[in-house]
Amino acid sequence: MINRERLCAEFARQAAIASPSRREGEISRYLTRRFQDLGGTVTMDGAGASAGSESGNLIVEIPARGKESEPLMLSVHMDTVEPVDGVVPVLADGVFTSAGETILGADDKAGIAEIIEALEVIREQNIPHGPLEVVVTICEEIGLVGAKLLDYSLVRSRRALALDTSGVDRIIRKAPCANKLRFEILGREAHAGIAPEQGLSAIAIAGKAVAEMKLGRIDDETTANLGTIEGGQATNIVPNRVVIEGEVRSHDVDKLTRQTEHMVGCFQRAALNASVAIDGKVVHGAVKVEVIGDYPLMQVAEDADIVQLVREAGAALGRSIAVEAAGGGSDANIFNGHGIETVILGTGMDRVHTVDEQVKVEDMERVAELLVEIIRRA
Repeated sequence: MINRERLCAEFARQAAIASPSRREGEISRYLTRRFQDLGGTVTMDGAGASAGSESGNLIVEIPARGKESEPLMLSVHMDTVEPVDGVVPVLADGVFTSAGETILGADDKAGIAEIIEALEVIREQNIPHGPLEVVVTICEEIGLVGAKLLDYSLVRSRRALALDTSGVDRIIRKAPCANKLRFEILGREAHAGIAPEQGLSAIAIAGKAVAEMKLGRIDDETTANLGTIEGGQATNIVPNRVVIEGEVRSHDVDKLTRQTEHMVGCFQRAALNASVAIDGKVVHGAVKVEVIGDYPLMQVAEDADIVQLVREAGAALGRSIAVEAAGGGSDANIFNGHGIETVILGTGMDRVHTVDEQVKVEDMERVAELLVEIIRRA
């Protein structure tokens, strides 16, 4: 059923187009033409201007053929991480890799190629199906920006598959919510050799806060991390400012809140307890806190229609579909937050976000075949 040569050619064409976040113009133009050739009506929303990208999100409408049903959305993202300039996809022994010191872009172009191949098969075999929508987002890799800015008035579907995880014959129905955290710790600068007594080290304040803090795996549902730190001017100046950024993730909203409050409290206490007396006046440290909700909780019921649809399609092909939870967020979190019940489908991509990224052709064939069966039954 799946045309292996056509699928390989499709993936190779896409992978050869460098499309890092905000530079999606070329891949967007290619995909617009490609989906139009498949009979789709392609609309670009206005997200590009807000995201600072060369393209907006693409919303593709594929009309129903011989079947009345609720629309089904298939979602992928067109951007990749870097390094990607000069990418050359290579196929050897049934595995795609990159030829040089770049990523391959199977995240998420394997998913795009699989959707396109499934649509090719459905069209050439005249398989009856309900209305389909393909949403191709921008800037996913830099914070799910395209999905957050998507014009949802252009989307009719209330159920969806997001093709954007590793493995095959597996779906993700649960993923955590997350907060981004930014702490600006303020002390008082002074000459470190002449008058250190008149300084209040922002680095020392930060160190005491971090030493008190619970980080890493907090429990089986929650993780926390401080990922970047920046501050200080020179070795001979007591530092008056440090900026630390981090995150909290949890499968439980209350736990997310408690861990966030714990981390904020550690910095606030450390700043309040740090002081220095200058000319009879006590100067305390301070901290400015910014908490940004990054993405909402994703919890699709195990007996949800979209989960059962994938399982039934797998069973028709003699496969067992694994239903799992994930530790990271994706566009699917955002879609669920907008009332589109979405699970994430494995595309076969492997070693993503590294120059060793790869995808097996047989895995892409397997996913495309499953997609055909899902669309047939949707």
